[in-house]
Amino acid sequence: MTSLEPVLFPVLIDAATDPLVKAVAAYLARYRGQTLVHTESDLRAFLVWCRERGVDPLKAQRAQIELYVRWMQEVRHLQPSTVSRRVSVVVGFYRTCVIDQVLPQSPADYVRRPNVPPESPTLGLSHLQFEALLSAARTSTNTNDFALVTMLGLLGLRIFEACGANITDLGEEHGHRVLKVRGKGGKVVLTPLPPAVQRAIERAVGGRADGPVLRTIRGTRMDRHAATRRLKQLAAQAGVRLPRMHPHMLRHTFVTTMLDAGVDLRDVQIAARHADPRTTMRYDRARKNLDRHPNYILAAYMASGT
Repeated sequence: MTSLEPVLFPVLIDAATDPLVKAVAAYLARYRGQTLVHTESDLRAFLVWCRERGVDPLKAQRAQIELYVRWMQEVRHLQPSTVSRRVSVVVGFYRTCVIDQVLPQSPADYVRRPNVPPESPTLGLSHLQFEALLSAARTSTNTNDFALVTMLGLLGLRIFEACGANITDLGEEHGHRVLKVRGKGGKVVLTPLPPAVQRAIERAVGGRADGPVLRTIRGTRMDRHAATRRLKQLAAQAGVRLPRMHPHMLRHTFVTTMLDAGVDLRDVQIAARHADPRTTMRYDRARKNLDRHPNYILAAYMASGT
């Protein structure tokens, strides 16, 4: 067995699975950072499913992968986007197996994927709800609250990016105060800090020279679970009533608020660091806003005849 085995799939490891471990390692070698973590998690879900049913992943057939898709849909009741993402990981794994001549052909080539709705299933906050949350965070006695909300809602950071930010990532660039952000795939970008965000971060840092920007009340680095708890408490204080409050809602709010403010879709895509503009468009719920329906524009244009 290789040294990677305990790290990758400890529940699957035995001498008989050595070819599988090598195939998995070869597939995951192309990823890094959070993308590696998420891809490994999705592939693990499939391999555990195979193990529980006595299926050798390297001998699986298309019908068995179709059953895995049905299981995710009908037993686990996962969102179509989640099912589609996990199927993409399985397809990529088998494609790598073919490239590396582990398998003669991929059993996942013709597996059907669920239709993913064009709109993002994540709900963002309305303008008034976002203002109320900002106000509650600004007046909170916990200095990390305002920094957390502004980093997610005004910078559009992903939660792992915000929690992973360090004081040493703060700097100056061409007269702008910036934050070095480590995003998906280990990509590093410089994000300018508006004055409100800069003040919030400086308040959270409190004169420290190093360490994480966001901390828990115990002084440790904030993680996504601690951030979710803080957001839920702030939402309750602000009177923002939502079925479920989680950090990604603020990134969604970042995108939709920009679009509502009239920012060009391409500029929003760049700010959100979406590789594909269709990802940004999925957030654009404002396209269904009746106040902006083209019928009103046409009626106003033809007003003299009506």
